[in-house]
Amino acid sequence: MAKSSTLFKVSATGKWESGVKTNISIRNFPTFSMDEPAELGGGDTAPTPLEYVAAALNGCNGVMIPLVAQELNFTFSGIDFETTGIIDTRGLMGEEGVRTHFQKVRFQVNIETEESEERIEQLKNEVERRCPVLNLLLDAGVKVDTKWSKK
Repeated sequence: MAKSSTLFKVSATGKWESGVKTNISIRNFPTFSMDEPAELGGGDTAPTPLEYVAAALNGCNGVMIPLVAQELNFTFSGIDFETTGIIDTRGLMGEEGVRTHFQKVRFQVNIETEESEERIEQLKNEVERRCPVLNLLLDAGVKVDTKWSKK
């Protein structure tokens, strides 16, 4: 018997301010901005949308790792993340055949744990299978190099 679907709506609103800067509102949280560096026509007053995507991958793993670790009785005392995305700006500037999003993403997880390398690999595989942001990138055809290291 299949589980019934449980849908959850996620939304945000945006209001253009000036240049290439937009102010974003999500639920009842403080409004935040997105901009671009000067070399891409912005005022460099806020992170870029793709920087927020990189941050979202870190945040998503910050949700999924503790969730899956609890299911696996995996103990850890700390985690830090680093996401680096490579963008070919020719795509943004309209060149045909060049992707406008990340060409490649490097994602590093450093986890403080006494667990074995095999258990870390088990955690990594299950988190990667279930992380919505990682799977969004993979489904878009972005090459994601992930590396998990024990601290």
